[in-house]
Parts: sequence; C-alpha cells; structure tokens
Amino acid sequence: MISKAIILLPFAYILGSVPWGVILTRMFSDVDVRSAGSKNIGAYNVFRVAGTKLGVMTLAGDLLKGAVPVLVAVSWFGVSDWKGEVWVCLIALSAFAGHLFPLFLGFKGGKGVATAAGCFLVITPFVFLVCVLVYVLVLCYWGYSSAGSLSAAAILPGATWLAMHSVPITACAFIMAVLIFIRHADNIRRLLKGTEHSSLRP
Repeated sequence: MISKAIILLPFAYILGSVPWGVILTRMFSDVDVRSAGSKNIGAYNVFRVAGTKLGVMTLAGDLLKGAVPVLVAVSWFGVSDWKGEVWVCLIALSAFAGHLFPLFLGFKGGKGVATAAGCFLVITPFVFLVCVLVYVLVLCYWGYSSAGSLSAAAILPGATWLAMHSVPITACAFIMAVLIFIRHADNIRRLLKGTEHSSLRP
C-alpha cells in the first residue's frame, strides 16, 4: 500500500499542476489568461477572455486532474475502511494542491474549485451533484460565479458527512473548502462591496 502511495502521491500532484487554462489559451488563442480578466487560470476566466469552447475544455481538464488520480486511489486502496479513506484523501489533496500551487507555474495556481469537484465526483457522486446544483442555483439567482463556488464549498463538508459519515473524507472536504475560501478572498471583498463582476452580464 505504501509503495503504491509513493507512486501515486507525486503523480497526483504533477497532474494537478498541469495548467490547462494556460496551455489551451496559448495553443488556440492569442490571450494570456494570466494577464487578462481576473488573471486566474481557471475555467471561468478562460470562458470570459477566450470563449466558451476553451472554457469548457479547461473545465474538463481541471475536473479530470482531480478525478483521475482519485479514481486510481479508490481502485487501489478502496474506501471500505479508514485506512483506505485516508490514502484516498491524501491523493485527492495532492491533486488539489497541484492546482493551487502548480509546479509548472512557480507555485502560483488557481482557486481549486473544479479540481476539488473532480475529486468528489469519484469519492461521492451524490455530494458532487448537490454542490453542482447549489452552484447553479446561486449563479442563476445572484449572477456571480464566485458566489456559486463559495456556496458549493460551504456546504461540501456538511454534505460529505451526511452522505458518508467518514471522518477522513469530511476532513478532506473541510480542508478543500477552507482553501477555496482563502483563494476567493478578493472575490469575497468585491461581493461585500458590490463590485464583483457579474457572470451573467457582459
């Protein structure tokens, strides 16, 4: 088990470090996503500055960065006991850390929402769907992607506990949620001031 983890932990981090938003905009547009819009490398900023197609491709890439290593971890370690759950959580957090602190961008990454979603898509699809629903409802009602992301992150630990009653996986969800909130600090300030960019208006 430890030998597998020694392989999978760095693999998850390196895969999480792949900056799909930067790669795709460099390949298929003349936009540097790190200096346009919110300057974030995530899917929403790519959507804003480079179009729907590249935004969707970035979202898929960032989801897979979380889903692929966690899928391997679940197949190797399982989630039938607490030891397997701990290993799966460590792999998930490694992929998540790769997106937040990517090796290939001088450890300056994105906000982690899509990568966290990819992790929980594998761990507990029900919680993933609940968080997506919350995101969509908040986005449609208030018009802010950041508010939707923060709302989904806020319910993630509680929904995970109710769905799985697992201390390790709930702790993993809590850590991710806290880091997502920290990464959204500027958005939170703009939301409070009423100056946040609306996601439903040009």
